Amino acid sequence: MATLASLANVTRRFGDVTALYDVSLDIRSGQIVGLLGPNGAGKSTLLSLVQGLRRPTTGTVELFGGSPQNARNRTRLGSTPQATALPETLRVGEVLEFVGAHFENPVPVGAMLDEFGLGELARKQTGALSGGQKRRLSVALAFVGRPELVLLDEPTTGLDVDARRVLWEAIRAQQHAGATIVITSHYLEEIEALAERVVVIDGGRVLEDDSLGAVLARVNLRQVTLRSPQIGRVAQLPGVVRHSTDASGATTFYAQDSDALIVALVRSGVPFENLAVRGATLEEAFLTLTDDRMERA
Repeated sequence: MATLASLANVTRRFGDVTALYDVSLDIRSGQIVGLLGPNGAGKSTLLSLVQGLRRPTTGTVELFGGSPQNARNRTRLGSTPQATALPETLRVGEVLEFVGAHFENPVPVGAMLDEFGLGELARKQTGALSGGQKRRLSVALAFVGRPELVLLDEPTTGLDVDARRVLWEAIRAQQHAGATIVITSHYLEEIEALAERVVVIDGGRVLEDDSLGAVLARVNLRQVTLRSPQIGRVAQLPGVVRHSTDASGATTFYAQDSDALIVALVRSGVPFENLAVRGATLEEAFLTLTDDRMERA
């Protein structure tokens, strides 16, 4: 797979604040890469460096083998920032046509409208769109020039569940058409549904960079869910990492060895019912990775 963008030993400081520290990362063709991290982790700073909007304090950033500031390289890049700004008097179809005119081989407007679920909005002025509709249009604009690499920063913020899934399908279709996509999201189920590779950033450092399956396997958390009148005693059993109780009263315990936890539970004599065990989700993996970093700090 070709390397489309790369960061080599990149540090970016803003005054006394270090947003990224000694980050090395390659973005290779054909993937959907999920970029995860808490607020302030450095995700948006990393994307801005790849886009050429900022320069590294130290280290090097390359886009398509050259400088991200090179205009020709940037025509091969699509992006959607967190904030959406659209010309309010233009219609949706007109905005797509206007942006597409800046590229040699844009996707036809009709195809973009259909793929991103915007067909019924084609003649509506963008100033009259809801926040979620503006967001869908903003993401569509990132793909209109048939870019090889697309950076999506929180693309589904403000969308309801149905609209989010429409956008997921459109993103998958764009990958199948040849686009490489980097996506940040606060919805961890979104990364789990889309990404093949996961990069976890916290405190400006890369904590993990691997396939989705490998990240989940490395954390190796299991969930043991049950009901008991003595939750406090269960929480003190060996191997419990943390626990949480939902609105229905069921408590989920997180442990790396669910079999050992269940054996200890039975031996403890604590009464319980409705026992269920399942594997970790990306959310549990993410929390464990960032919690481990805080403990080491």
